[in-house]
Amino acid sequence: MHEHKPSHFVPRYLQEHGYRIVPVNPRGGEIFGEGVYRRLEDVDVPFDAVEVFRLPAEAAAVARSAVACGARVLWFQLGTHTDEAVRFAREAGLTVVADRCMMPEHRRLFGDR
Repeated sequence: MHEHKPSHFVPRYLQEHGYRIVPVNPRGGEIFGEGVYRRLEDVDVPFDAVEVFRLPAEAAAVARSAVACGARVLWFQLGTHTDEAVRFAREAGLTVVADRCMMPEHRRLFGDR
């Protein structure tokens, strides 16, 4: 586990602040006490937002999956989006955030409570 990476400490922070994290990673396994789904399409529990920690080369595929799965929000962490992926998701009606991190945004909006 790479606790120093944003893909670990940002979801951990959000979980500690009451959000349910439904991890998706091709390797599967378990993280934060939750089973890891291998693909977004495999998630069988409701979710609203997809937070992206993948390489930009995967952004368009993630956007297509998020749209297909009915996500309402697609959040690209710093350096993870492409213009094509953002455009596709917005045109499909998703709220898209790009090049921002949920953790400082949460702190800015709600404090660290």
